Amino acid sequence: MLTKFVVVLGSVMSGLGKGVTSSSILKILDLYGYNVLPVKFDGYLNYDCGTMNPYRHGEVFVLDDKSEVDMDFGTYERFLDKDLTGESSITGGKLFSEIIEKERRGEFLGQDVQIIPHLSEMIIKKLENLGKSKRADVIVIEVGGTVGDIENSYFIETMRQLALKHKTVFIDVTYVPELSVVGEQKTKPTQNAFRNIMALGIAPDFIICRSERALSENVRSKLALYTNVNKNRVVDNHDLDTVYEVPLSLLRQGVDKELLKLLDLKKSKINKKKLALYEEKVNRIISDGNRYIRVGIVGKYVDLKDSYVSVKEALLHAGVKSEVNINIDWIESETLEHSDPNSVLDKLDAIIVPGGFGKRGIEGMINAIKYAREKKVPFLGLCLGMQLMAIEYARNVCGIKNADSTEFDPKTKKNVIDIIPEQIGVKYGGTMRLGAWKCKIANKDTIAYRAYRKTVVSERHRHRYELNNKFLGDLKKKGLVVSGTTMDGKLTEMIEWKDSFGIGTQAHPELKSRLEKPAPLFVSLLEAAKESL
Repeated sequence: MLTKFVVVLGSVMSGLGKGVTSSSILKILDLYGYNVLPVKFDGYLNYDCGTMNPYRHGEVFVLDDKSEVDMDFGTYERFLDKDLTGESSITGGKLFSEIIEKERRGEFLGQDVQIIPHLSEMIIKKLENLGKSKRADVIVIEVGGTVGDIENSYFIETMRQLALKHKTVFIDVTYVPELSVVGEQKTKPTQNAFRNIMALGIAPDFIICRSERALSENVRSKLALYTNVNKNRVVDNHDLDTVYEVPLSLLRQGVDKELLKLLDLKKSKINKKKLALYEEKVNRIISDGNRYIRVGIVGKYVDLKDSYVSVKEALLHAGVKSEVNINIDWIESETLEHSDPNSVLDKLDAIIVPGGFGKRGIEGMINAIKYAREKKVPFLGLCLGMQLMAIEYARNVCGIKNADSTEFDPKTKKNVIDIIPEQIGVKYGGTMRLGAWKCKIANKDTIAYRAYRKTVVSERHRHRYELNNKFLGDLKKKGLVVSGTTMDGKLTEMIEWKDSFGIGTQAHPELKSRLEKPAPLFVSLLEAAKESL
């Protein structure tokens, strides 16, 4: 069967949740037994997300194959429970780099190289080859940005051309605002946006309406009338308790039947067993019958929660497994440099220090780690969090004054954390230790082993600095446990406190957490917090 395509566009405004919509469509088709694959297009001219500021772009998501991709890939993987590859990430930077390389090699035989048709044909061929190599029944393409942006205009035109060659369904994710002073949902922004899409030669088959409350029947009928979209395909997607409920909401509205019909897909029965298991986990999320665990996330980028979206989702997944509900306190680490940590942290049941780069807010994170160790509050350090766990221990237990990282002080002689030797002199941009790496767990009497129940694990990484082996003997002598190393034993992967639940990992286990398979270290953190209540 030739690959078919679903193209998800966004109109009216950005930030409506095209990633969740795309993931929900993928989930539905997966439940019907189809082999599905997401593709994300981002119009920026960066080659990938590796050098992007999380304050502007949200978290950089890392795949097993070392690709640094948009945070929407985390949503795709979490909904599908499948590992993806960097082939699914198409950026403006990649496309223009590739076409210029082709031109330099003389592949266009003296032609004037143009966006249309040369770039658009290259994109379509890329999508066709991807569908063929992955044996995908359906590829769901999320077009980043909003219709009308210059950055994605050539890609939208390419999607129009794609529909001339292949069975393609277009979905417009729009916003239906409701002014409080009027108390009425307004359709005019969507009507105007729809006309803009039609002017590009594309007639959306579905309108997915984002709104604060359920879409009224009157609004649904009005939108159907003014857009020529069948009323059954004007879909309500109002705010729900959890994004994982969106596929179930779309199923309740019959989106699956309409989608299968438009794509000319023959399977008519959904996998009821898989659907029931999924519904059970979603119901656990929205259930209010569990006890609450209060977790403090002490980070550098907490003003934009999307910077730590995988950490937040990993906690939610672990909460389902541990049958607890999660309350998150987002704590800007800089505030802990100028205030008493007790006044900020004393109500927490667990503390997480996540990843990050740069010197700002570091001392506040170290203060939080010191508090957790001394007060025996269950603690999890992720990447930078593990490095700071080692620095805190060196300073306050081993007596190594001014222990530091060369990332924060390149001239420090107490470089407990130092740059990976292979990275000396290398500049940023796809140069870090990236992707899935195996870790050897030291022995069965460790938090790490009790969490994973195996001696070799694989987690994703994104860092340039490591625990300096020169200081390892002093740290271990004072009781720090090295519970995980690289397979050759040369680099430290996990460290632990001896007398309480405290573990740090150089990896980012949150990146592989799924609703069906929660990250073991997050589950262990919540179980430790439950025991201490």
